[in-house]
Amino acid sequence: KALANEDRLLILCQLTQGERNVGELEKMTGVRQPTLSQQLGILRDEGLVATRREGKYIFYGLASHEVIQVMKTLSGLYCGAVLKSWVQP
Repeated sequence: KALANEDRLLILCQLTQGERNVGELEKMTGVRQPTLSQQLGILRDEGLVATRREGKYIFYGLASHEVIQVMKTLSGLYCGAVLKSWVQP
């Protein structure tokens, strides 16, 4: 169910590249901050995303080895096309 939302999938695709804070994710995905925060909360509640605080920033990353493996599989099927579409002019 957590993977049924396009914004959440896009966030997870970006997090396969490493930890990001909300500002970075907003720039990378085009998802506005309020929606991004809501979707990150859902991903965190579902155990897909973990957080770490550094100063005033909260960084989000994939929560476990299992999540990383799932995202590696999805990366080839979904993330590549989505990420390419976001970097096209």
